[in-house]
Parts: sequence; structure tokens; C-alpha cells
Amino acid sequence: RRDVLVLTPWLAPIVWEGTFNRDILNAQYMQKNLVTGVATFAVKKYWFFVQGFMSSANKYFLAGHQVNFYLFTDNPDHISHLQMAPENNLFVIPVQNHSHWQDISMSRMDIIRRYIHSQFQYEVDYLYYIDIDVQLFEHIGVEIIDALVATISPWQYTTRRDSKPYETRTESQAAIPKGEGDFYYTASFYGGSVAEVYKLTRACFKGVMEDRENGIEARWHDESHLNRYLLYHKPTRLLSPEYYWDEEL
Repeated sequence: RRDVLVLTPWLAPIVWEGTFNRDILNAQYMQKNLVTGVATFAVKKYWFFVQGFMSSANKYFLAGHQVNFYLFTDNPDHISHLQMAPENNLFVIPVQNHSHWQDISMSRMDIIRRYIHSQFQYEVDYLYYIDIDVQLFEHIGVEIIDALVATISPWQYTTRRDSKPYETRTESQAAIPKGEGDFYYTASFYGGSVAEVYKLTRACFKGVMEDRENGIEARWHDESHLNRYLLYHKPTRLLSPEYYWDEEL
């Protein structure tokens, strides 16, 4: 494709439809006998989205490959029995809710970090976080697999660097210096190897807690910290806005 940017300045591929051969990638992936995990959160009213997310992800996310879905929820009784593909597993993990959605949002990183340490590192090779209020309409395959993977926000793809909604207050741990920043990444879809996701979630939550101690909250909460981390720890693969498109666009 010549109509879009397919390589970053640090030579990481940007994955768009038409830039890969899924058959070749599937064959390579099969030989490695890998397991991929997906973490998602259905807290408070968001359990409403479970059916739509799980049925579409079960059908379209790494179809034909082994996937472990880790569904964190404060209301496991609301999760009805979901029919999974033979190669997929669903694990429902109870978590407490918080009174403010910002607290729920910013605690996700810590929960993922803790479960990587205690459980996920022994069960999966790669781990991706996806928001529960997402539905998949097309296949998302092994073209997303790499060490550290970020998704370009569809809302910010065409905005100039100085207009992207980075945290700019220097007192925040999420601050990105003026004139810096590569892309604006969404916190709704990211992942990579278990080891890299552990480092990312640990660093982001550490930044969240330091900000909280200093009485500051980053502009876009955990997403601001994610963008700060990825500025200094470059993703090895980027997913184009096609992978997290907003119908309003």
C-alpha cells in the first residue's frame, strides 16, 4: 500500500489491511505452538457488553489458534454461559469495583500486572488488553503478534503533533515534552509478549500512583501514562486505526 504510512521512523511496521499475507503468518505461528491471552474488564454497567464482545472475539480474534480470555468482573453472576470455540478458554476473574470510573480505569494496569506475575506468565506467551465495549467485525489475526504492540487512535491519526492530547503538565509522570511524541496510542487495545506487557503495566501504574501522591491526575488517565511509556519504549509493531475504528468517524 502506498496510500498510508506503513513504517515508523524507528522501522517498526504499521499493520494495515493489505500489508500482510495471513496464510503465511498463520503457518509460521502454528509451528511455534503459542498461546495468546486477552484481558478485558466488565465492571459496573459494562457487564452489558460482555455478550457482544465475547461472541465476536470468540469468532474473529486469532481464529483457529488457542486463546485464553480473562474476563475481570465485579459481577460474575451476571456472566451467562458463553459458548466458546474448541481452541478457546474463558476465565472469569472476580474483582472489586470502585466508586469512580477513573479509579476503575487506572487500577486495570495494576490488576493486569499482578495477574501476569501470579498466573498469566505461566499460561500464555502473548497478552493483549481490549476494552469490553468493542465488537469485532473482521478477523484480527497473528499479524498483531510482536513484542510490544500499540494501536494508533483513529481520532488522532491525522492531527498534528502539537494538537495531540498528550499530558503536558511537567509535574505529571505522564508528561510528554513539547515537540515530542510519535503517534497518539489508544489504551483500549495494546499488548505484546507477557514480559513486555508486564513492564508496561508496572511502569504505568507506578506513574499513576506517583501522580496521585502529588495530587495530580493525568489528562487521559491510564492512556496518558501509556503514551508516555511508549514514547521512551518504542513499540515493535503498530496497529493502524483500522483495528480500533470508531463508528462515529
